[in-house]
Amino acid sequence: MNSGRYDTEVIVIGAGQAGLSCAFYLRRLGLEPGAEFLMVDRGPGTGGAWQFRWDALRLGSAHKVNDLPGMGELGLSFDTADRQLPAKDVVADYYRRYEQHYDLRVERPTSVTRVENDAADLAVNLSGPSGDRRLITKMIVNATGTWGSPFVPWYPGMDKFGGRHVHTADYRSAEEFAGQNVIVVGGGTSAIGFLMEMEEVAANLTWVSRTPIEWLHDQNLTLEAAVTAVSAQDEAARAGNALPSIVSGTGIPRTRRIQAAIDRGLLTPHPMFTRIEPDGVRFPDGSFAPADAIIWATGFRPELRHLAPLKLREKAGGITVGANASWKDPRIFFAGYGPTASTIGANRAGRAIARQVVASLSRMS
Repeated sequence: MNSGRYDTEVIVIGAGQAGLSCAFYLRRLGLEPGAEFLMVDRGPGTGGAWQFRWDALRLGSAHKVNDLPGMGELGLSFDTADRQLPAKDVVADYYRRYEQHYDLRVERPTSVTRVENDAADLAVNLSGPSGDRRLITKMIVNATGTWGSPFVPWYPGMDKFGGRHVHTADYRSAEEFAGQNVIVVGGGTSAIGFLMEMEEVAANLTWVSRTPIEWLHDQNLTLEAAVTAVSAQDEAARAGNALPSIVSGTGIPRTRRIQAAIDRGLLTPHPMFTRIEPDGVRFPDGSFAPADAIIWATGFRPELRHLAPLKLREKAGGITVGANASWKDPRIFFAGYGPTASTIGANRAGRAIARQVVASLSRMS
């Protein structure tokens, strides 16, 4: 490690796409992994949030997974990956080979429990297999994503429901719901994927969405829709507001598979129910749908609890981020937050953040 007061110059929290992208460029700009910068990840294995995805999910059936910078050097690309294997296995394998090739020395499973000020520096409290420890650093790149912070909206009667509440983060396979009445809540690709997977398995499926579904005429996400989504995220981040979902700005492409499901009546959303009863849900018009399980495909919130001692959060619910850094504390960079919260901008942000970090370190020396 570095001499003097610091244990390491920079700590990168999270080894998903955004974190690995930052690490690649930090290494390219001359920082030594494991010494001048340290990567930690709470997951037990490689793959970021993908390692926790459900078994039936395949590449191509979800949002596009972009290649990491420098992945071509390994002869790998998600564009040519096996579409028959579970997506979580493919991503985990490619990320593992990537980390090894570039010797990124990711420490896992290690959780960051708390980040706080230590005089003019940052103290990062870690918890891992070897116990708890505290490291002093100059800067942090927060690339924790959202998977660790699932969001479930509250509705009257939730605690009285006699069946199962299942969030996207807990969904494993359609077989869990064989012969059951299932309510799927959500207006994104996860909800649609669950419905199609359970179509021949569940006894009855009811799809409800809190907002109208915006179907795109195209089979793929258009550049215009992507730019619109990124702009909305950037505007919210700069204002310190809670971040909108990516899908709210892009809409849902009508792939051939999705269009076929629409045509046969599977993908017909109902308006949101008003309350949950012990054996089902009640809709605004008084009608009732029985339920053994409610699947909440209602998204996630940024995982930022470990940063709470720094008091970065605004009253509007978000963190004000501009040019990839906190406006309240320029020592904290955000990768995978706001406009970089999806594969649309994570790689570009990795390069930009690495350059900013190295420039800031140069000014400090």
